[in-house]
Amino acid sequence: MSDPAQQRPGPGRRLGVDVGDVRVGVALSDPSPMMASPLVTLARDESGGGDLTQLAGLVAEHEVVEVVVGLPKTLQNRHGAAADKARTYGEALAERIAPVPVRFSDERLTTVTASRMLSQRGVRGKKQRSVVDQAAAVEILQAFLDTRGRETREDLS
Repeated sequence: MSDPAQQRPGPGRRLGVDVGDVRVGVALSDPSPMMASPLVTLARDESGGGDLTQLAGLVAEHEVVEVVVGLPKTLQNRHGAAADKARTYGEALAERIAPVPVRFSDERLTTVTASRMLSQRGVRGKKQRSVVDQAAAVEILQAFLDTRGRETREDLS
């Protein structure tokens, strides 16, 4: 597991992960990295770890330099059961993809935001359920990239 205070990798693709009980949404950045795009939704496989194996394959296939797992804090900024599950998942992923660092990023309300955005675009019902996790992963990764970009610009000033 990487320490968030450690030096971040330079340019290269980042993978965003939204961990749910049933599905895992995955987003991928461009190499610069400035923009997140939806990649895939995986079926969650808690007993067999097939989803973790698939994620490790995506990290290798896309030459990912950093993975960002959404950490669902409560509105009071506390860690609940969902955050514990996400942290456990991220730690298991980190073991499989080392030395690629896994970081956690606050993801409060990303699924709500993603659902609202999809509804506004006319995506509803069963079709929305199949892509909402990817859209939430995009929200997680894009927020991380935006924050990283601001921090980098501030470091240069």
